[in-house]
Amino acid sequence: MKIDRSRPTNRARPGGRVTAAVETQVQGVAAPIETADRGRVSDSASILGIPEAELTPKVRTAIMTLMSEVEQLRRENQNNAHRLSELEQLADTDPLLPVLNRRAFLRELSRVMSYAERYDAPASLIYFDLDNFKALNDVYGHAAGDEALKHVAHILSEHVRASDVVGRLGGDEFGVILAQASTQAAGNKGQALSQILNDAVIDWQGQSVALSASYGIHAVRGGESPADALAGADQVMYEQKAQRKANG
Repeated sequence: MKIDRSRPTNRARPGGRVTAAVETQVQGVAAPIETADRGRVSDSASILGIPEAELTPKVRTAIMTLMSEVEQLRRENQNNAHRLSELEQLADTDPLLPVLNRRAFLRELSRVMSYAERYDAPASLIYFDLDNFKALNDVYGHAAGDEALKHVAHILSEHVRASDVVGRLGGDEFGVILAQASTQAAGNKGQALSQILNDAVIDWQGQSVALSASYGIHAVRGGESPADALAGADQVMYEQKAQRKANG
């Protein structure tokens, strides 16, 4: 059986009032419409329930105006979303270094800890602290200290996986979150990163400035807070630093 999908001409059109209202908004305006736009206008009119027969020049102009306003709102919404993303990134980034600040790092640590607890997945935290950083600032100045911090942030970011997280915890202290990493794997990674840092030298105003760092490993466990995890890694780091000083 063939179904006639055309609209009967002798029935009341529910879009009549909409059409009348649109025409009223543009009374006396009948700008020419490009051929390329006619299809868009017809499609929009179909969605609005306006019959093709009622698409007078005034109605077409009104629809084009509405379409333009909708497109402008869409672009503004995209721009606002992009700007919001930029502001969120700025709020999470350390003011000096291209890594997370302490607040954002703790948030990510909390997220990893929740995942590890829920799925019984391994995860580890490494706490780094630069050795003799105060002396570096005293001898070469704070600008040299800032350059050293930037170098450390670059090394840590370049030598971890995309799934890992690097953040500055404050001063010359850094944290690295290793998702899906056992304590042994984290220990190997911490030793490798520490060796790279200890071999690093920055050139400051023609002088070579050596860097070194101590680190501590903490296995992420369920039932503890991010602050407890940081404190645990921090304690291990200070024990290592004290042992290195004792050994000369």
